[in-house]
Amino acid sequence: MGLISQPVTNPVLIFAIAMFVFLVAPLIMAKLRIPGIIGFIFAGVIIGPNGLGLLDRDPTIILLGTVGLLYIIFIAGLEIDLEGFKKYRKRSLTFGTMSFGIPFIIGTIGAYVLGYSVAGSILLGSLLGSHTLLAYPIASRLGISKNKAVTTSVGGTIMTDTLALLVLAIVAGSMQGELTPDFWFLLFVSLIVYVAGVFIIVPIAAKFFFRTLSSEGTMEYIFVMTVLFVSAFFATVAGLEPIIGAFLAGLALNRFIFEQSPLMNRIKFIGNSLFIPFFLLSVGMLMDLRILFNDPSAWVKAALVVTLVIFGKFSAAWIAGKIYNYSLEEIKLIFGLTIPQAAATLAATLVGFDLGLFDQATVNAIIVMILVTCMIGPYTVEKFARMIAMKEEQKPYEPSSAPERVLVPVANPKTMESLMDLSFIIRGQSPQPLYALSVAQGGREDSASRIVEAEKLLGHAVTYAAGAEIPIQMLTRVDTNITSGIIRAMEESRITTAVIGWNGKLSTPQKIFGGILDQLLERTTQMILVSKLGHPLNTTKRIVIIVPSGFDHKAGYYQSVKAVKLIANQLGASIACYVVKDNLKSYARSFNEIKPDVKVTMTSLKTWNEWHNTYMPLLRADDVVFVFSARRGTVAWHPQLERLPRVLAHSGPESFIMVYPPETEEVDLRGTRGTALPKTFLSKSSYE
Repeated sequence: MGLISQPVTNPVLIFAIAMFVFLVAPLIMAKLRIPGIIGFIFAGVIIGPNGLGLLDRDPTIILLGTVGLLYIIFIAGLEIDLEGFKKYRKRSLTFGTMSFGIPFIIGTIGAYVLGYSVAGSILLGSLLGSHTLLAYPIASRLGISKNKAVTTSVGGTIMTDTLALLVLAIVAGSMQGELTPDFWFLLFVSLIVYVAGVFIIVPIAAKFFFRTLSSEGTMEYIFVMTVLFVSAFFATVAGLEPIIGAFLAGLALNRFIFEQSPLMNRIKFIGNSLFIPFFLLSVGMLMDLRILFNDPSAWVKAALVVTLVIFGKFSAAWIAGKIYNYSLEEIKLIFGLTIPQAAATLAATLVGFDLGLFDQATVNAIIVMILVTCMIGPYTVEKFARMIAMKEEQKPYEPSSAPERVLVPVANPKTMESLMDLSFIIRGQSPQPLYALSVAQGGREDSASRIVEAEKLLGHAVTYAAGAEIPIQMLTRVDTNITSGIIRAMEESRITTAVIGWNGKLSTPQKIFGGILDQLLERTTQMILVSKLGHPLNTTKRIVIIVPSGFDHKAGYYQSVKAVKLIANQLGASIACYVVKDNLKSYARSFNEIKPDVKVTMTSLKTWNEWHNTYMPLLRADDVVFVFSARRGTVAWHPQLERLPRVLAHSGPESFIMVYPPETEEVDLRGTRGTALPKTFLSKSSYE
């Protein structure tokens, strides 16, 4: 019992105490220059049933702590770079095998030497082989979640926890005399059926929901939480731990929730501010320091398990780092991510105690190990993730990676959110705000009411961007010519990127889109993306790119490819590229050189008719077609490029985007000279 005779039972006061701890603990840790995540664990030790006894580890704390644990694993699955994981999957599997195998072998041998039974030794070794991604939120916060070391560590988690929990199931079965052929058959069949079910059912349900039912942020969040906990529950039905289900649910939803979306921000915000702190608090409450002083053998066992897990995990990280040529900082980052023990370790410990394989001293020694590793991990990750982040920021400046200034002229409330989602992706991690523009046409009787409507629409844009924690700069212009108003705003704000919405209809008998957009193309040299988005971006499975002959000779070629690959990477989509009458090998080489990594297939077309007659009919409903286009009179221009928007609008996919790359200075466009702005541009507007 704790120092206080009776723990607090009033639910309001329990929650108030927890919120106070979540507020104060990180502030104290910041003063001590210790990662705030460790403060929650210490707080659990102090106020828990084995400390002051202020709070009991009651079912409410256990429930919220379990939710927090599942949240950590789920977010790791959501944020993992799937293309990077596929690229480094051999590394993840190799590292995962070592990260489990080395501690497992030395732990089993060490436990057997100390007198544990064979079953007890194997179980103790397996729990040392597992790990919990406790410090992953730190790596995510510092912006290195896509780093190859982080991807390798997260991917290796699948292997370590799965193997640890399989060993747990086998040991438990052996102690109960259930290791029959039926046991093995049910174990592996249920595992295969469960994994296949998650990766088949969840994407279908998510696609249906986001395309037809999703109407507001609250419903989207509830849907995601439903998928998370239903998947976690059915993992237990399949004989697995719920953390495996949470991770698989994150992987299955990965491409539907892109990083800069309001939905991802909601998921992280609620998890990091509420559920994850409850998990860390509940871990701290398990610790009973008094037993260490009352039972000297607990010190020996605690020193043993702590030493073995540190040696095993660092050895695995060091060997993997040397094999794959990781830097010393990345090796230590991998160690920091994989050293914390909590979820699978606690599960195995409690099962081992119930089966009589572990005594109370062993249980307390393992809890000491959990506490020590949960302090080492976050501290190590905080230190070396910051070093890696600083090194990445100190890379030589490249124009193609310059901060984007994205302009979103908004005019149609129906398409505003989809255009802003696209702008969030293109903006990336730019320190610049997102520029939202509304232009009211002046010189008319209803000009005043139009200005009010424009400002109201901008207010909706600000609210939507706030949901994604994207800073936004509102711009309002009044001009008798809407095109002139857009251009003036772009020049005054030194805009570098924009996307313009189009409804697929010609407002005037001009050649391409209509009056406003055609004039904008004629009078600017920036990169302009004209988009017609008919389905939610996050349901996109494939991006189709049409490249005209000579496009790789344009000044903005690399910016165009980089922008589309960035969009594909964020959406988890593959790219199918069709090159018309040009050198396919040259494009394949340049696509491969440009980051980020995305699966790309290249196809050569001999004529434009081959595209219209053979490949366009094969487009799918959830494809997004990108046409690398060109302004008239510039390199790569072809008459088909002016016809293509109308063709795609009437008989093509639901969504397509015409990409007009930035032109060099003083390019003569239909007799009009444009003043060149910076080369890294994208234009956004929703005049439909």
